[in-house]
Amino acid sequence: MSDWDALLAASGLPRLEARALLEHVSARSRSWLIAHGDEAAPAEAAARFAELARRRREGEPLAYLLGFREFHGLRLRVSPAVLIPRADTELLVDLAIRLAPDGARMLDLGTGSGAIAVAAAAARPDLRIVATDLSQAALAVAAGNAEACLDAGRPGGPLRWLKGSWWAALAPDEPPFELIVSNPPYIAEGDPHLARGDLRHEPARALASGSDGLDAIREIAAGARTRLAPGGWLLVEHGFDQGPAVRALFESAGLRQTATHRDAEGRDRVTAGRCPFV
Repeated sequence: MSDWDALLAASGLPRLEARALLEHVSARSRSWLIAHGDEAAPAEAAARFAELARRRREGEPLAYLLGFREFHGLRLRVSPAVLIPRADTELLVDLAIRLAPDGARMLDLGTGSGAIAVAAAAARPDLRIVATDLSQAALAVAAGNAEACLDAGRPGGPLRWLKGSWWAALAPDEPPFELIVSNPPYIAEGDPHLARGDLRHEPARALASGSDGLDAIREIAAGARTRLAPGGWLLVEHGFDQGPAVRALFESAGLRQTATHRDAEGRDRVTAGRCPFV
């Protein structure tokens, strides 16, 4: 029977990844595993670890194997039905928190795991949030994250989950929003990166959008003014080289005060545009 240290050494994985999987299968903390590394590991845990390590070596994302990803201070459940939340997207949440007026109505288009909607709701309990997705499986993951992470008595009330593609998810009489956010697919179809790393395992519909990656953003920009309250903001995440194109789309759609914000690595990441007051 192997001990914990032997399993770690034989995994063939980077040490931090292997230790995260050991914590997962053992239900023990990192400090416990370090202190008890020479103790025998139960056969069931060892077998489970070996299987997960094999899948990780074959390229399956660590977040899917663990079943969660840390995002904006929250532990969010993830599955292959949703895009894995990334640190870059925390900029979008930070901007939403800053720009939303008190008690604002906020819309999250293409919510996936619910990362943006749930993180914004946790930081701003006053926000009244609607989130949409085409995938019922994704909405189930998002609703579970909201239940796990949010106070049921938050002033903004429970989040609403709507199924549908972009604007089609909303009823014609849905009241306007002071803030609309989205992390849509923005990789060009056929981009070689889609066949590498974690992207191979994530839902393609959440990653690629048209020959230049901008089809979803075009649709979002085109419909924004009819759904924004006067003075309301649209915030969209995009690729590091897409800022000028996204600003042009926003301006063509009648949005003003357009600006592109950079992520922690200094790359263009989120473009904002505002609906005119008149």
